[in-house]
Amino acid sequence: MAQLAAARACIWACGYRNVRCQLPLTKAHARFTVAAMSFFESLLLLLLVAVGLLQVSRRLSVPYPSMLAMAGAAVALVPGMPYISLEPETALALFIAPALLDAAFDFPIGTARRFWLPLFVFAIGGVVATAAAVAFAGWAFAGLPIAAALVLGAIVAPPDAAAATAVLSSMAIPRTTDTVLRGESLFNDAAALLIFDAALAVQSAGDLDTPVALHLSLAVPGGILFGVLAARLTAPLTRLVSGTLGGNLLQFVQTFLVWIIAERLGLSAVLAIVTYAMTLARGGEGLSSARMRVQSYAVWSAVVFVLNVTAFLLMGMQARDIVGGMPAGHLGEAALFALLVVVVVILVRFVICIGFNRLHASYERRHGRPEPVSVKQGLLASWCGMRGLVTLATAFALPMNFPQRDVVVLTAFAVVLATLVVQGLTLTPIIRWLDLDRRAEGPRELAAFRGQIALAGLSKLDGAAEAEAELLRGKFQLERQVMTTDDGGAMSLETYRRLALSAITAQREALEALRSTYQINVDEYNLLLEEIDWRELSVLPEDARRIEEI
Repeated sequence: MAQLAAARACIWACGYRNVRCQLPLTKAHARFTVAAMSFFESLLLLLLVAVGLLQVSRRLSVPYPSMLAMAGAAVALVPGMPYISLEPETALALFIAPALLDAAFDFPIGTARRFWLPLFVFAIGGVVATAAAVAFAGWAFAGLPIAAALVLGAIVAPPDAAAATAVLSSMAIPRTTDTVLRGESLFNDAAALLIFDAALAVQSAGDLDTPVALHLSLAVPGGILFGVLAARLTAPLTRLVSGTLGGNLLQFVQTFLVWIIAERLGLSAVLAIVTYAMTLARGGEGLSSARMRVQSYAVWSAVVFVLNVTAFLLMGMQARDIVGGMPAGHLGEAALFALLVVVVVILVRFVICIGFNRLHASYERRHGRPEPVSVKQGLLASWCGMRGLVTLATAFALPMNFPQRDVVVLTAFAVVLATLVVQGLTLTPIIRWLDLDRRAEGPRELAAFRGQIALAGLSKLDGAAEAEAELLRGKFQLERQVMTTDDGGAMSLETYRRLALSAITAQREALEALRSTYQINVDEYNLLLEEIDWRELSVLPEDARRIEEI
């Protein structure tokens, strides 16, 4: 250890002080250097493979989380791949905090109020029921202690909306089903993580004694209050750096700091992050300008996407080491138990969704109201129970001395793999089979919404006599034609786009001519190029503006 520390100090001195290292290169130094290079090169290779797989998934119309799950399984089968480990505390903060804040920031409070009943049933009741059913299976069939079995239940309980969203974004299902499926992800993650933290605390302490009970009773309200307080305290600093690259970086720093400080104070980091994000979003302090919103959304989408990629591939490495270290008999028992948990998870989801669907429909019929959601929509929601990032991250976060940790981690990976591959790949055909594909109606409804927005702009210009106002009226009037169903409106919009893109191409050529003749400098070129890019984005149709993998 002393030699390794000396090697690190020597590397620091040679690298940053330009001092010649006098220490002999021992085997310990060589192992340190090779390990560092192995980690970096392996991570680059994994990300490169992920990029290639995502191009395949895009061309085959396969949900990218399903492709990532298969890639993780492939990594588990590749001999010679290095093992990249993470500290348990780092795993939760790294993978969960940004994803949770991203989901909480974008979730409108009004949606939670309107759909509070299905959200409560799916996100709270569904998670609790799944965790309890899996905990019983873990206690009865795997011999896990009750607290440890409940930890396993919390790990595999929360469905991840990423795979469903990847399919639903191109399928256009009924809007109520879409809203509930997207909204439940935030709340079921929070519920599952609360159960995970509580059960893990009991398992680590060995019993639910007074200190543990006191800690758990203060963690929930304390986390909520801390999140609100943190949002209020950081709002002035956020406004100060808004519109700068430092503002984007500060968003991530604040997210990790809120999580870490809440953990150090013994509070619920999950609820702290959720309330922190919702408080920022509701107060408008987080993103104060259009430029900042566009840039922040792009950065956050990319970061959460990379975290998903990394988590799947790291889990494949961990599963490979677990499988390689298990005796054949124990591996067979673990595989059977994992299969049992997969079946339990899917069945509980069906019971919750279909049971709620029929009970709610019966209640509405008794009061003379139509069914709010059809049984077909209930079946679709039942099949959208794929597990993903939260399950992987909580499995990573298990301490090394956790009872039967290898079985629990392998079971978590099996649940993610089975649900993402089987349910994820069959989701599109099931939507068609249930006759819930509304792609024909979706564009017309979206066009009508655009027409309402354009009409609001036209109304604001009433009475304005300036020449510029007349130009704006013509532009907004053209946008209103999107909602018309006759061929004239559609052709007019297409002609507008064709002419505008042709003019923008000419502007790009003129800009390149200015640069090639050295009439403008680099900063001026980038500024003018950005203006042309924004102009082009405002003209392109929505399918040409979408980043397809995300």
